[in-house]
Amino acid sequence: MNTRMRRAAVAVAAGAMAVSLAACGSAKEAGDTTKASSGAAKGDAIKVGLLLPENQTARYEKFDKPLIEKKIAELTGGKGEVVYANAKQDATTQNSQVDTMITNKVDVLIIDAVDSKAIAGSVKKAKDAGIPVVAYDRLAEGPIDAYTSFDNEEVGKVQGKALLEALGDKAKDGQIVMMNGSVTDPNAKLFKSGAHSVLDGKVNVGKEYDTVEWKPENANTNMAAALSALGKDKVVGVYSANDGMAGGIITALKAAGVSPLPPVTGQDAELAGVQRIVAGEQFMSVYKPYAPEAEAAAKMAVALAKGGKPESTSTVDSPTAKGVASVLIPVVSLTKANIKDTVVKDGVYSVDEICTDKYAAACAAAGLK
Repeated sequence: MNTRMRRAAVAVAAGAMAVSLAACGSAKEAGDTTKASSGAAKGDAIKVGLLLPENQTARYEKFDKPLIEKKIAELTGGKGEVVYANAKQDATTQNSQVDTMITNKVDVLIIDAVDSKAIAGSVKKAKDAGIPVVAYDRLAEGPIDAYTSFDNEEVGKVQGKALLEALGDKAKDGQIVMMNGSVTDPNAKLFKSGAHSVLDGKVNVGKEYDTVEWKPENANTNMAAALSALGKDKVVGVYSANDGMAGGIITALKAAGVSPLPPVTGQDAELAGVQRIVAGEQFMSVYKPYAPEAEAAAKMAVALAKGGKPESTSTVDSPTAKGVASVLIPVVSLTKANIKDTVVKDGVYSVDEICTDKYAAACAAAGLK
């Protein structure tokens, strides 16, 4: 009998015992006992392990963590406990954190993997200990039970389409630089694939990089090397897989004296990225509504912790697991034209947060003030 079947069998046996005991008392007593054993009280006292990959990208600490915590509290009537750890971009650290979660006997794990392959052994350890695993944002390998993320190939397509829109009829007048994400992140491969499906044959790719650990400083170094190799006047656009790298890229472009700046893409709608879009330094970002993703993960985790099945809208295959129950959230292309209708409307940032003194004039020109 596998672990999930054993857990289910224990739950059924416990429920049967509760019903038997209730039948021995008065009608009033039976009613009270049934209510107590329905799972509304004891079943909500679950322990959820939340492992996030890094804290360089603003989203994890500012959005994902508090949103997941809030939804789990809501789903459990405040009885659910979230045990949190951040790996700070270190796969070995994250594997140790899984060991700690197993020792602490969490009821379910939500894991956003630093390295999707390196985490597989730890996922198996958790499952062997009877702890189901929700892969969050990145498709971790190993015997995961559920997965939620964004349509990551669509993210790349949205970025590619935006870059083509910005280039217009000048798309082949020079060369573009492609700054992809880290090879340890399976999402980066999907972003790249989506972008290439739109850009191939319509632009000239002069240089392309996989950026170690998604670090802005590595993107900055790569961009400086690309400008040196291609010539600063030959670069007509830059595909950047996220906003942090876009910041490093734009710093390199300015340092090389490139003016006007070519269109640069991004992703994550980070505050600094939104401000660069307002200022006209970055052309676009990809706005990913974190609340629906976090809520989907929380719902899946709570269902699994209680021995149930996670709700899903589709299935995905990883290299090691087939037909994984999944929820994929749609994304939005964020440009100067729709800042007010996206991140401001959804309460991600206020106009005052975006429009500091440095960006006041640009905000006024963009209709934000």
